[in-house]
Amino acid sequence: MTIDQFNFEGKKAIVRVDFNVPLDENGKITDDTRIRGAVPTLKKILADGGALIIMSHMGKPKGKPNPKMSLSQITDAVSDALGVKVAFAPDCTKAQDMAKDLKPGQALMLENLRFYAEEEGKPVDIDKADPAYEEAKNAMKAKQKEFAGILASYADCYVMDAFGTAHRKHASTAVIADFFDNDHKMLGFLMEKEVKAVDNVLSNINRPFTAIMGGSKVSTKIGIIENLLGKVDNLILCGGMTYTFAKALGGKIGDSICEDDKLDVALDIIKKAKENNVNLVLGSDCIAADKFANDAATQVCPANDIPDGWQGLDAGPETRKAFATAIESAKTILWNGPAGVFEFDNFVGGSKAIAESIVKATAEGAFSLIGGGDSVACINKFGMAEKVSYISTGGGALLEAIEGKTLPGVAAIKG
Repeated sequence: MTIDQFNFEGKKAIVRVDFNVPLDENGKITDDTRIRGAVPTLKKILADGGALIIMSHMGKPKGKPNPKMSLSQITDAVSDALGVKVAFAPDCTKAQDMAKDLKPGQALMLENLRFYAEEEGKPVDIDKADPAYEEAKNAMKAKQKEFAGILASYADCYVMDAFGTAHRKHASTAVIADFFDNDHKMLGFLMEKEVKAVDNVLSNINRPFTAIMGGSKVSTKIGIIENLLGKVDNLILCGGMTYTFAKALGGKIGDSICEDDKLDVALDIIKKAKENNVNLVLGSDCIAADKFANDAATQVCPANDIPDGWQGLDAGPETRKAFATAIESAKTILWNGPAGVFEFDNFVGGSKAIAESIVKATAEGAFSLIGGGDSVACINKFGMAEKVSYISTGGGALLEAIEGKTLPGVAAIKG
C-alpha cells in the first residue's frame, strides 16, 4: 500500500517521524529541516479527514526521562507547521484515552519514545560482559514487542516516515509494523523520496560519479568507503580522516586527529582504489591551527608535514582546487561529512568550497545528494539548500542504504 492510494478518512494514523531536531539552551529549535520534511505526510492524513498520532525520539536519553529532551518543547512548532493545534501525551504507554478521543482533523504527539528502554530493546543498567546480560536482552525483546503493541493499539494504520532511524530495528520503526496488515501500513512521502533518492544514486548512476566522505574517523566509514570503491569514479576523503591517511603514508601530522589503529585500513583503501581505477583524492595541504579553537593562530602547510604543536582543522587551498576538479566534472555526487571543523567560522572554508562546487555541478545537470547531519547543517549554513538536487534527513540510514544493507524500517513495510 502506498500513502497516495490510501484514504485516511475516519481513520486514526500513527506516524513515526524523525523530529530529533537541534535545540538551543532555551529549548528553541535551531534547524527545523526534519519537521518540514514530514509535513506533506502529516497534512495528507489530516486533509483526508483522518486523526493523527505523531511519535518520535529526541537525543539519546538511554531509556530514562530527561526534561531537556522532552518533545513537549516542540509541540508549538509542530502545531505551526501543520496549522493545527497538536495536543501532547506525556506518557507513551498511557495515551489510550487521548488517542480514543481524537476527532478527524485533530493531532496528538507522544512523548519521546526513547524515554522507554523498550523502544530500543536494549537492557539498561547492565553491562554486556555481565553473565546475566543475554537473559536481560531476551526479556527486553519481549517487552519491546509489548511496547510496540501498545503504540499500535492507538491507531487503525501505521505510517513510517522517519528515514533518519530506518536503520534501527526499534519498537516504533519496525516492530510495530507486525501489528498491521499490508493494507494498513505504508511508507510516508518523505521515506518514499529518500528510498528513491538512494536508488537514483546507486542504480541510475550518471558518470562520472564523485563521492565526498568527510568526518573525523575512518572507522565509522570503512564499510561505505569499501562499498563506494566498486561504484565511484572519484572518491574524496576529507575532514579529520585526512591525517590518518597522511600518517599511514609516512607523513608528519603534528597534533592532528588520527586513528593509529586504522593506518593499515587506510593503506588498504588506497590499494583498493588503485585496483578499482578510482581516483582517490586526499588532502595535499591544510589549514593548521596552534589550538582547537576558532581564534587559533593558523598557517597553511602540507597535510603530511604539520609542525609539532599544530593540528590540521581544514582543507588547504590546493586541496580545495583538487576537490573542485573532481566535483565539477561529475554527473552524480554524494556528500557526507564536512572537510574541516565547520562549527568554527574560521575553519569553514573547505566545506564551503565543496558546497560551492556541488552547486555549480548541479546547475550543469548533475544529480547531487547531501546526507548526514553535519553536511546538511553545512549546506543550510551556507544558504545553498535550494541549489542541490536532494537533501537526505538520514545520516546513518543513508550510509547503510548506500552500503547495500537492508533497512529494518523499510523492510518492515515492504517485506
